[in-house]
Amino acid sequence: MPGISDDDAYPPEGGVSQTSPADNTHVLNGIRSLHDRMDELQRVVAQRLESAGMPATSLLHAHVEGAHPQLPAWRRRTEGEARWQVALCTAVAIALQVAVPDRLSLLSPSWALPALQGVMLLCLIIANPRRINRQSRWLRAFGLTLAVLISFANVWSLERLAVGLVNGNQHWHAGSLLITGGSIWLTNVIVFGLWYWEFDRGGPVARALGANPYPDFQFPQMVSPEMAPPHWEPQFADYLYLAFTNAAAFSPTDVMPLSRWAKLAMTLQSAISIVTVALVVARAVNILQ
Repeated sequence: MPGISDDDAYPPEGGVSQTSPADNTHVLNGIRSLHDRMDELQRVVAQRLESAGMPATSLLHAHVEGAHPQLPAWRRRTEGEARWQVALCTAVAIALQVAVPDRLSLLSPSWALPALQGVMLLCLIIANPRRINRQSRWLRAFGLTLAVLISFANVWSLERLAVGLVNGNQHWHAGSLLITGGSIWLTNVIVFGLWYWEFDRGGPVARALGANPYPDFQFPQMVSPEMAPPHWEPQFADYLYLAFTNAAAFSPTDVMPLSRWAKLAMTLQSAISIVTVALVVARAVNILQ
């Protein structure tokens, strides 16, 4: 081709082009300038991190080792909650209904409805014995039905007790009245713990799958994650504690309701607890006098 010499078409032997010393000096100066800018950038970033209370060395080590921050367990997918906590407390709530006299029971004899509830609980345990992580509509509907039966039977007993105490047409000994009132109050605690556990963020299975990021109850570990291990997530015992403190103090303590249904449910539980305690204690004191 015209305009291209043999020297241009064929590079020197070895395929390495020849550069002048001036070109080498220019490249070295560019590399030194790039290193100086990188050092300055590292110094500025380190100062910013130190002023924010984040050691730059630990952050760099975490990046090198691949130790990236991980979401807390209550916000990510987990293996699911163990069955035994909720099963044990539900069994206690069922057994407490046997202590209620026949005149306050929804069905007669007083053991008939608890026996049915016990069979339903056994079916739930057999269907999902270890961890609650199976998404099934009929299992959830079955569990909610059991909670409804326990709740309705307990409210019925409380209504019968309250009407009898107000009208004065029931004769009680102080000891039996306190035992009956205590059974109704404790069943109320367990059953509201079940409701909180069943509906917070869509229920236990939805929480295990991480389906809903917005909680209905704010536990202290959620706002202070540094005070809890990374694998912490609310389980039934946490909801039972919430129900107990709400029934005892008639108001939230360390767990705050966020959604409207959670606020209304806690209000209803407090009202039931106030009625139970006020009527039973007042009548028991009057009998003892």
